[in-house]
Amino acid sequence: MWQYGGMTERHRWVGDEPEIPFGYDVIYEDSGIIVIDKPHFLATTPRGMWYRQTALIRLREQFGEPDIAPAHRLDRATAGIVVFTRKPRLRKTYQMLFQRHMVTKTYECLALAAPIVRPRYGVVARLDPPAVFPLLRRSRIVKQRGVLQAYEEPGEVNAETVIRLADGRCSGGVYGSRDGYRDDGVDLKVAECRASSGMAERRAVSRASVFRSHSQHVRRRYILEPKTGKTHQLRVHMNALGLPIAGDDLYPRIEYPDYDDFTTPLQLVARSLAFIDPIADEPRRFVSRVPLG
Repeated sequence: MWQYGGMTERHRWVGDEPEIPFGYDVIYEDSGIIVIDKPHFLATTPRGMWYRQTALIRLREQFGEPDIAPAHRLDRATAGIVVFTRKPRLRKTYQMLFQRHMVTKTYECLALAAPIVRPRYGVVARLDPPAVFPLLRRSRIVKQRGVLQAYEEPGEVNAETVIRLADGRCSGGVYGSRDGYRDDGVDLKVAECRASSGMAERRAVSRASVFRSHSQHVRRRYILEPKTGKTHQLRVHMNALGLPIAGDDLYPRIEYPDYDDFTTPLQLVARSLAFIDPIADEPRRFVSRVPLG
């Protein structure tokens, strides 16, 4: 059993558990919290086939403190900063920071260097027009228990993400204006293939198709700033824009890599967390050193 959010959760006993050959770094600790830099593939808490090979159980064993609990969650596939509390009386205090959106989160990912496409649901708003990036992506995301993928649907918005370009850095090839992509964004008329008609429309579609074909091997760094915390929010929002995160085995399609295949990590890192410590009343900011690419 382990506790999260004031509730005791049960986990079945795992007899033959695969080993995750990656460790975490403890980057900060005081009498109230422990902050780690979690690697890819290591689950935050017990789930499914994972129990001892999780950050929570490893921390409890390392420090000999059975009351250690997560203040929030990070997907097994995602690397980066995770905060744990050490004492039951502090658990709710720190968890409420995340539940009330009082924590500034910044993620970094690698995804296609390609024009965005029009999402089926939700809206996309440019924050610095006429440049496409940064943009605000808003939609309704639903995740059903027992279903691997989350999905978007019509209805009241419950997920918001700001997406920025990260200093124009790319991997996988040379990239610049000659590739048909401006450093300050893309032409939405080309990206969405919304040219009016006839020859103009065919040219727009052709330019977008040629560029997207070229960009399949070119990836760009994006900075993601979630304003909400829905399950798989960043992965769903990037995929809906036609920019699936590199290494994603759920979006756009479900893949089933071997449990001991660590060759293709999801290129997504919780790069930083910042908040006002509710106990010390001091600003805290923690930055992940997990590399991408």
